[in-house]
Amino acid sequence: MRVVILGNAGSGKTTLARWLAERSRAERLDLDTVAWEPGQVAVPREPARARAEVEGFCRSHEHWVVEGCYASLVRAALVFHPRLIWLDPGVEVCLANCRSRPWEPHKYASAAEQNARLPFLLEWVAGYDERDGELGRAEHRQCFLSYDGPRMHWVAMPHLGDLAEMPWS
Repeated sequence: MRVVILGNAGSGKTTLARWLAERSRAERLDLDTVAWEPGQVAVPREPARARAEVEGFCRSHEHWVVEGCYASLVRAALVFHPRLIWLDPGVEVCLANCRSRPWEPHKYASAAEQNARLPFLLEWVAGYDERDGELGRAEHRQCFLSYDGPRMHWVAMPHLGDLAEMPWS
């Protein structure tokens, strides 16, 4: 099984990726971990290095799930012909999910730090439809439409139990 999940922050990418990886014993890559310098969410990693890390991860594992909002890094994983899922539940759902997300220790030193950055995240998530570049809806749509492999556009997160019968390989 090889799956790439693309979408706005708060769209459910991590929830789906964790479920798929646990169910299939696949390795999982959160693209935030290669897009940013370790421990520095606001310091971007050099793009060629980030892309090389994605390619190396995909080459190193037979079964994997990659998830994130970076169209360029998603494209690096698409070279390996996975199933592409674009989670696109709408900005209001994404905002609600961001408000209720648990502490992400791989991104923030503390829950307090994550909570302090929440207003910025909410403003950023709200701009998805208008945002230019690889992190916005237009580029996600282009990435999705230009992929000639198996793909799905989900405008709502399905109940995970309903996905158990789906063929993922």
